[in-house]
Amino acid sequence: MSGRPVKRSLTLRGHRTSVSLEEEFWQAFREIAAAKSKPINALAAEIDVERGMETGLASAIRLYVLRHYRDRDR
Repeated sequence: MSGRPVKRSLTLRGHRTSVSLEEEFWQAFREIAAAKSKPINALAAEIDVERGMETGLASAIRLYVLRHYRDRDR
């Protein structure tokens, strides 16, 4: 576990953007998307629409992953 963010490109509503997340978050994000039978870009676009303007996309994805696993464990 390096903890260093890894930059990857996503396509949100036809526009490419780069997001830096730690590998563990990328893995969890892919797992969540697969469990929901959604492409990772579609799930990222949903998160992008719901996030506030003061929250960056990478932070919004991390919070989404955290909430997903917290809710699942309840």
